[in-house]
Amino acid sequence: MLVVRSLVSRSPAASSHPLDAAAVAAQIRDTGARATPARIRVLQLLRAAPSALTHHDIEAAPGGPGLDRVTLYRVLDWLVEAGLAHKSTDARGVFRFSAAAAGEHTAHAHFSCDACGRVFCLDAAPPAPPALPQGFSLSRMEIDLRGRCAACAGVST
Repeated sequence: MLVVRSLVSRSPAASSHPLDAAAVAAQIRDTGARATPARIRVLQLLRAAPSALTHHDIEAAPGGPGLDRVTLYRVLDWLVEAGLAHKSTDARGVFRFSAAAAGEHTAHAHFSCDACGRVFCLDAAPPAPPALPQGFSLSRMEIDLRGRCAACAGVST
């Protein structure tokens, strides 16, 4: 049986509440980086979101980070590189960002719903990477499946 977890599902963190600034800061520091106010606030917004957010969604969010566009792009890119967030492209080609569940984001596939934009982690081993030509070096492999989630497809679980 394939298990599906929404990327906005919460996992135990350093605090009893996953949106707690201290818990978010600790998760950022665990990567070896500084927990800046911008990183903390953006990660809190991603964790609180019911689905993946666009750059504009984050800018327009009530109590949003109040960052200029370039800084927000840099924070989002850093969160993705650090493994704390996921970046996917929706059906219209717009980048969407979602929080990665702590300790869960190892090798697995993603399912992106074309209707609601939610991104789900699939508990299935990804396929082996293809053989690369001599001298090539693989830094990462992303498996992103697309379609409609059970809620949007009208399927009861």
